[in-house]
Amino acid sequence: MTLRFDIVSLFPEMFASPFGDSIIQRAREEGLLDIRVHDLRDYSLNKHRKVDDAPFGGGVGMVINVEPVARVIAAIKKEVPETRTILLSPAGRPFDQKKAWELSRLPSLNLICGRYEGVDERVPRHFVDEEISIGDYVLTGGEIPAMVLVEAISRLVPGVLGDPASTAEESFTDGLLEYPQYTRPRDYQGFKVPEILVSGDHKKIRDWQKAEALKKTARVRPDLLKKNK
Repeated sequence: MTLRFDIVSLFPEMFASPFGDSIIQRAREEGLLDIRVHDLRDYSLNKHRKVDDAPFGGGVGMVINVEPVARVIAAIKKEVPETRTILLSPAGRPFDQKKAWELSRLPSLNLICGRYEGVDERVPRHFVDEEISIGDYVLTGGEIPAMVLVEAISRLVPGVLGDPASTAEESFTDGLLEYPQYTRPRDYQGFKVPEILVSGDHKKIRDWQKAEALKKTARVRPDLLKKNK
């Protein structure tokens, strides 16, 4: 199965490097991912390709017009009617691993990148399926959040990562942080790898990993334990 991403942005050139290297690029070459970036200005009816205006009622900054966003959404849906349209917005539902798994099972996603002071409220109310936020902070635009979603979702698509087990033991998969990892050398300046990991006893190693994952979560992210009770 190929997962298709359509990304709508005022700055499409921002996506060239992140999606042209490493795992994402290889997955595109293998036909597992189809990533298309659309310039919102191409859908403006303004002769200067303008897509924003001052907000009614006053306020600081500019707001993206509803019309070009509605036009690009309609154009994409005409080609892929089953696509799920998502607006990247600080007001959206917090993005997490559970949501990444959910979205990775869909055939097509349309990511709308906001800019300036946001988009006309008619966009989230009438033209998108949901709003998603990557955190309780404000960025200049939705481009980086779109990259985050593509990265997090793509690696869950079967075949994108070489080993399917790679996603099974990661942080947040079971509500906990991942257990600590070590590699060579076994002793660096007196800081040693736990002996259990080089014991060869796989059952004891798995038990240690589970216990350490719980301890690390309690120490670093106790909120996850409360949320998963």
